[in-house]
Amino acid sequence: MQKPRIIAAGGLITDPKGHLLLIFRRGYWDLPKGKLDEGESVKQCAIREVKEETGLQEVNAGPLLGITYHEYFDKWSNQDVEKETHWFAMSTPDGQHLVPQIEEDIEQVIWADQAQIDLCMEDTYPNIIQIMEKAGFYKVKS
Repeated sequence: MQKPRIIAAGGLITDPKGHLLLIFRRGYWDLPKGKLDEGESVKQCAIREVKEETGLQEVNAGPLLGITYHEYFDKWSNQDVEKETHWFAMSTPDGQHLVPQIEEDIEQVIWADQAQIDLCMEDTYPNIIQIMEKAGFYKVKS
């Protein structure tokens, strides 16, 4: 039996200094993303979710970087599901205040330089490593 598929979207957001925005949620470093609402495009979803989860007010969405898939148990529907997440390149101007969305269990939102990215990728999910590699932000150490 095929698992229900949830469509989601998120972003790899950079600031003018080239730092990447990362969030810390439920013990792992992650990227902001969320489920598609009825009637919105995946790009609109990505922008909305990034703003909601990080407190950013101004986000410029660029091209689609890739799509990742992962399975998990969805507590709301009480079943195993497959999540298809569309990832966009995004940028934002300096000087915006970051506010973690605590109701989504986000504890921290940071701007990470390459050394911080490398460290944070030690505590993340395989699909995050996959999209970070594809986008050129991270290289798995052999």
